[in-house]
Amino acid sequence: MMQVCLNGHQITDSYNKDPQFRKDFCDKCGERTIISCPRCEASIRGEYYAEDRLSINQTSVPEYCHKCGAAYPWTDRKAKIKEIIQKEKSDPLLMVEHICSRFHLVARQLRERYNNRPTLDISDEYDVQDLLHALLKIHFYDIRTEEWTPSYAGGSSRMDFLLKREKIVVEAKKTRVTSGPKELGDQLLVDIQRYQKHPDCKVLFCFVYDPEGIISNPGGFERDLTKEHKKISVKVLVVPKGY
Repeated sequence: MMQVCLNGHQITDSYNKDPQFRKDFCDKCGERTIISCPRCEASIRGEYYAEDRLSINQTSVPEYCHKCGAAYPWTDRKAKIKEIIQKEKSDPLLMVEHICSRFHLVARQLRERYNNRPTLDISDEYDVQDLLHALLKIHFYDIRTEEWTPSYAGGSSRMDFLLKREKIVVEAKKTRVTSGPKELGDQLLVDIQRYQKHPDCKVLFCFVYDPEGIISNPGGFERDLTKEHKKISVKVLVVPKGY
């Protein structure tokens, strides 16, 4: 019998024989694990012996149940991910959103290095910007970091990232215990007003990294600011959401 997480990561293909390898949640993605088909409850086939009974064949994670033919949860998820990737290739804003939505998983993975080697610990906004810049470089070629927004209310500020060709500005924020959602929202509103006057900003993507869960209602926070603001479109994404 095999144990697999809902995202398709194999936990063990010898669930009965080696109980020490069992896990309630996947250590790669944190998803819940299963050992049987959600539809018919037939066990997921795992380790098996060759005819000579001397060698054990490694088993891969199946896509469909051998008994009822239903797709396992990870099969549908992989198909949806493939569809999203195809859409992202033609929509740069979706690509930015995908990168930011996976940011917390990447940051967490970086802390799990071999032999406790040094890594990047995301402790402030500069760390968020450094890691996000590296991730954006995977898919975008012209990333400007030295652009200044025009003056607004007697001041100006430096953009985090301008995707020049796509005309998307990516603003990265990190929540702090000393400043709550209201203060962060006020900051973003000021930024939105500044970007109205920038000729290369058609879309403002505000990425808010909230690993401590300081924003108690992230969905409401996103909805309040995600809208058309005069000359630019604004999209706000809080990660992780904690639910």
